[in-house]
Amino acid sequence: MESGVLATGRRKNAVARVRLVPGTGKIIVNGRDMSDYLASKWLEYEVTAPLRLVNMEGRFDVISNVRGGGLSGQAGAIRHGIARALVQIDESLRSVLKKAGYLTRDPRMKERRKYGLKKARKAPQFSKR
Repeated sequence: MESGVLATGRRKNAVARVRLVPGTGKIIVNGRDMSDYLASKWLEYEVTAPLRLVNMEGRFDVISNVRGGGLSGQAGAIRHGIARALVQIDESLRSVLKKAGYLTRDPRMKERRKYGLKKARKAPQFSKR
């Protein structure tokens, strides 16, 4: 495991390739520090959730390449990738991570726009006369 464990995480249109390497707990996203890349503390909290759940916060460095979607979707994709990588490291963590919902790919997607409407559900203003 000297080169680390690779896993893929997905959410909405974001895809994250995550590598877990034994280390001090640094998280690098697209070559930048996590706190520098992700705008809010909430997204940082979201990304580190699987590590906190299994008490492995300071044991691994996370190196992640993520593309597509927005910051929230990217954070969810990284979280998914970290959880999948942790299961590769130790299969006994699967039940804990699955119960918390971190191994389940979130199926929600943006609804398509329908003709005659401005967005997926937003209709033009209606006037009786």
